[in-house]
Amino acid sequence: MATLLLSGGWISSEGIYEAKVKEVHFLKNIDDLEIYGRGFLLIAYDYGTSTLGVPLKTSPLPCIVYAELDEVVPYSLNERGADPQLELLGFSLSREEFIEGVRRIKDYIAKGDVYQINLSSRIDFRLKGSPRSLFLEFFTRQPVPFGFFLETENFYVISGSMELFLKKEGNLLRSSPIKGTSRDPRLLVESPKERAENLMITDMMRNDIGRVAEIGSVRVEELFKVSPYKTLYQMHSTVVGRTNKSLREIIKATFPPASVTGAPKRRAVEIIDELEPHARGYYCGVGGLVEENGNFTLSVLIRTAYGVEDNLSYFAGCGIVWDSDPVREWEELLLKTKAFYKLRG
Repeated sequence: MATLLLSGGWISSEGIYEAKVKEVHFLKNIDDLEIYGRGFLLIAYDYGTSTLGVPLKTSPLPCIVYAELDEVVPYSLNERGADPQLELLGFSLSREEFIEGVRRIKDYIAKGDVYQINLSSRIDFRLKGSPRSLFLEFFTRQPVPFGFFLETENFYVISGSMELFLKKEGNLLRSSPIKGTSRDPRLLVESPKERAENLMITDMMRNDIGRVAEIGSVRVEELFKVSPYKTLYQMHSTVVGRTNKSLREIIKATFPPASVTGAPKRRAVEIIDELEPHARGYYCGVGGLVEENGNFTLSVLIRTAYGVEDNLSYFAGCGIVWDSDPVREWEELLLKTKAFYKLRG
């Protein structure tokens, strides 16, 4: 039996909802996906091996998960249960290792290999309490439009994402990549580094959407918009285009998301796999609602954790460009953990 809780943003509402799960399918290839009515789709970052032809570290968990859904009903936050406790076990990249990784990326940029790379660290915990309660605490701490909790018999995924990867309504395709994070919104607006980083990823999404869109239909709808959340501010831009392509075709052309890889994407993914000792698994993949009529809403799985029993891992990363300060990037990474780890603080 599987459980799926969704933040209201998925259905243009507020609060938390429970989607009744009829059946869960575990797949290896997007071509094997058959959508029955409304469903919830999860694609691990590892699937980039298929879309880009780049061998990536793989997680032992299923690469593609599809849950057939029944009704979606309101869920009371009062049903969260006992407060969860997290015991920090360690980072896959320590502060010193992460800073050295930033320096190595800047060497690659200096040589002309890449312009930008997203570097992450995996943060391991031991959980005392239920993962469902942990998700509800996480969402209460920082409400986001694309949060969800999916629990199957073998593993669970907790996401506090605020980033829209792709939304298709009819023939309109929309993406709102996030690049730029700060405690102070003025710093985002005034920072040449943050704006340049955001612009690079926006241009990548224009290119990715252009691979499946009608010629001449791709345009930037918003640029450098800053949105407030309880623990930080984020900058995003919005790109739209028109397409009649299917979900399968669109995933093959655009996955993994540009905002969590780098530019150019294929070389960035190769360097990420070299520098990160961990498999990303569901982190930096995508998840969301899909419909039988071809419409879908998929988030980028940032601010995301997954686990088995009482062992779970949360991930955080930063976009590195030429003028990135290694220490400040580490501080930004820690800022992105605040709503998840310091749940009681």
